[in-house]
Amino acid sequence: MAPYASETRPRVPIAAAMKGPGPAKYMLPSCLGQDQHDLRKSKSPAYSFGGRLRQSQGDSSPGPAYMIPARMTHRGFDGQPAYSLHSRTALSRSLSTPGPGAYAPEKKKHPSYRSPAEYSFGLRTKTANQDRTPAPNAYALPSCVGGSGNITVKNSAPSYSMTGRSKMGSFHEDLRKTPGPGTYKTTDAFIYKAKQPSYSMNGRNYMPADATQKPGPGAYKPETVNVHKRTYPKFSFGVRHSEYITVIPNADD
Repeated sequence: MAPYASETRPRVPIAAAMKGPGPAKYMLPSCLGQDQHDLRKSKSPAYSFGGRLRQSQGDSSPGPAYMIPARMTHRGFDGQPAYSLHSRTALSRSLSTPGPGAYAPEKKKHPSYRSPAEYSFGLRTKTANQDRTPAPNAYALPSCVGGSGNITVKNSAPSYSMTGRSKMGSFHEDLRKTPGPGTYKTTDAFIYKAKQPSYSMNGRNYMPADATQKPGPGAYKPETVNVHKRTYPKFSFGVRHSEYITVIPNADD
């Protein structure tokens, strides 16, 4: 028996297998503007703003900036009087006549009476900065008080001083070197006597219980439960699948 041969047909291309560009991929030339204009369309004349002209250096005319006074006529200024506001004039100062207490006749020296000589401090001379002579306070003579012995040509009284307390020969010297009460170490009485029971505080103990966390009353939301109520269908956006996915029918279908 001859083998069974079936006729094969060429595979028809499907749209899902074609990866051609979409309509937004193509971009026709613009019909606006001067550059990159569509050659197949008629082009209107294009105008542009010109550049700023360079100002001539020789033209120094101020232009229409003249201000002709209103009183100026073709024959000159009119003869009407003109008035203006002047500045405030300075007021005359009041007289400052001195009173009786301003005079001191007792200080006036009469030329017919004799007066003692009067002296005043003169001005500093120009050679004061060049004078290097030491002043009287620059010298320091040795003091005559105390027994330092700086001046050998003068007699000085005997000087006494207080010495420090000596450990040898004083009234509080311990000749026997007897130890004090703090030198001895006492023995604990519980070593050679009956010892009473001693108690201490233990740490806190917890009762064995379930350590899992339980939700509180605020964790429940009864207003969101709608199992016992009538609900309407809800729709959502599906997931984008591949164009080559195969839908497998269910057994119930």
